[in-house]
Amino acid sequence: MSRRLALALGTAALALASTAAQAAGTLAGTDIVNVAQATYESPDDGTPITIDSNKVTIKVDELLDVTVVSSDPGDVATAPGLTAQVLTYQVTNSGNGSEAFTLSADTARPGDEFDTGFEQMILDSNGNGVYDPGVDTIYAPGTNDPVLAPDESIVVFILSTIPASAEDEDRAEIELSATANTGSGTPGTIFAGEGDGGGDAVVGSTGARDADSGYFVIQTSDVTLTKSATVIDPSGGDQPIPGATIVYQLVATTIGSGELTNLVISDDIPADTTYKAGSITLENAPLTDAVDDGDAGSFADDAIAVALGTVPGGQTRTITFQVTID
Repeated sequence: MSRRLALALGTAALALASTAAQAAGTLAGTDIVNVAQATYESPDDGTPITIDSNKVTIKVDELLDVTVVSSDPGDVATAPGLTAQVLTYQVTNSGNGSEAFTLSADTARPGDEFDTGFEQMILDSNGNGVYDPGVDTIYAPGTNDPVLAPDESIVVFILSTIPASAEDEDRAEIELSATANTGSGTPGTIFAGEGDGGGDAVVGSTGARDADSGYFVIQTSDVTLTKSATVIDPSGGDQPIPGATIVYQLVATTIGSGELTNLVISDDIPADTTYKAGSITLENAPLTDAVDDGDAGSFADDAIAVALGTVPGGQTRTITFQVTID
């Protein structure tokens, strides 16, 4: 081998190594082409002379990688017996070629308190990140596996039924997995000639399969209501005689880890008594009798009512009102 040709090939090898080191993320099927040059002065007259090496072409293989992450910020609250409960995930093609992925859901994970009933897996067809019934696409493995370009993502929803037997604060884990259709396995595994663009396909660091879990948490809510009465007669005693005042106390206690929405406590005025105007209190604070006047209390149609709004579990609200025995 002549000195000039050895120099040319050596330079080509160095250039090729440098190009390959910078090729992470390069699209599968891309040709990396390199030609080295050697320049020297003519021994006769000093004129510069340049020669080219042979051309070296390397086709970038497809790297098979995928990332799955839960998109929910935390446990998704639900309640026993509900259907079409939604967990949200994002699947991203972290390889360098266009790839189809098979999706699967596992609702029977070990270590949680209950298993949900799998209903459907849904692809976010309009890209808004929110499940839209009748708009988004029902996923059928092997039929409409999502095909993703490099770095492209798709949002996936898993719909579940919550068993009636689930109890307050129980959690359920649901795992979504995505596997490259070209192949998966130990990182470095080669699928000859099956890469996007005509090269090989090489399994990346994820094994061309990834999974992540979302969680449901049961948040039940209920309320207990306890009523008591105190009698004050005109003589200062406690005899229930005509003219005596009855002070009724209603204690509402919310139960469970959830919250009750638009909780309203009402009580009919008993027969043979007359409501004492302006006597409603909530937590010892007086309320007015007028309806829709901005506070929680009202008296209408021979009944008192107190609108408590949304009340978290484990809290108590105390209401009193008075009537006079006719």
